[in-house]
Parts: sequence; C-alpha cells; structure tokens
Amino acid sequence: MSAAERRESVLRAAQIEFGAGGFSGTTTETIARRVGVSQPYLFRLFPSKKALFLATMERCFDNLGRLFEESGKGRTGEEALVEMGRAYNALLDNREMLQMQLQMWSTACQDDDVRQLARRRLGELWQQVQRISGADDQRVMMFMASGMLLNVFAALGLPRIKEQLGEALTGLS
Repeated sequence: MSAAERRESVLRAAQIEFGAGGFSGTTTETIARRVGVSQPYLFRLFPSKKALFLATMERCFDNLGRLFEESGKGRTGEEALVEMGRAYNALLDNREMLQMQLQMWSTACQDDDVRQLARRRLGELWQQVQRISGADDQRVMMFMASGMLLNVFAALGLPRIKEQLGEALTGLS
C-alpha cells in the first residue's frame, strides 16, 4: 500500500472514530488500531491528534465539494440547487459522514483552530454553491440552512422524504 493510500485509510478510520467519539473522546491509539498501524506510524503521517482531526475535516469538506460539483454539473439556478440538495440528502445515510460533521461543529464551539478551518471551508462551500447555481446570497443561505436542518433530522432519526416533511423542509424546493 502506498503512503497516499495509507494516509487515506487513516483518514477514513479517523472519520469513523472522531465521528463516534468526538475530538476529546477519541484516542489516536483507537484510530491506529482500526487501520492496523502503530501509533508512531500514525504520527509520522500526522504530527498531532489535532492535525489528524483537521485533516479529517478537510477530507469531509473535500467530499462535499466533489458531491456538489458532480451533482450540479451542467445545471444552473434552481435545477442545480435541487440536484445538489438531492445528492446531499442521499449522503445523510452515511452515518460516519454525518457524525463527523456534527462533531466538527461541536468542536468548533471550543477550539479556535477547528472553528477557523470550519469557517473557511464553509465559506468556500457557500461560494461553490453560488458559482454552480448562480443563486444570490439569500437563496444560498436557504439552501445551506436546509442542509443543516437535514443534519439535525438525520441525527435524530427523523424521516427526510418530501412526502412526509413537505418540500420546503427537504431542501429540494
């Protein structure tokens, strides 16, 4: 396995572990054990637990960015927003991704480095949605707010389909 593949494997494991236990409640030993590497090897890839958490956040945002690019490709306006919303809604079935996002927001409340990274990447995601769709700030805010509400619904195990919630609550209207 190449170093890049091993790094990706560590990031996948970190997403699962940090998502389940949060930054404070997760040890690098647990992550190393999940991947099948030694803790010293983990620290050769990432100099600290926080560096690993931040890299895991970056990976999460990168995945969201790719999802929006792919689902919005060749579309503009409401059509682009609808397709990006559908793609995001489907992503919420990935518990590891959802839990990592929720832990990220929680950790941002108390950690400046996490907060700064989350703010920067959320801003980039906002600009990406705006670029793809051509929507104004107000519409992008509604789109992003719908996504956050979907996160809460998914965390609580509430249904997300529009027949049960209405189109306004699914982020697809």
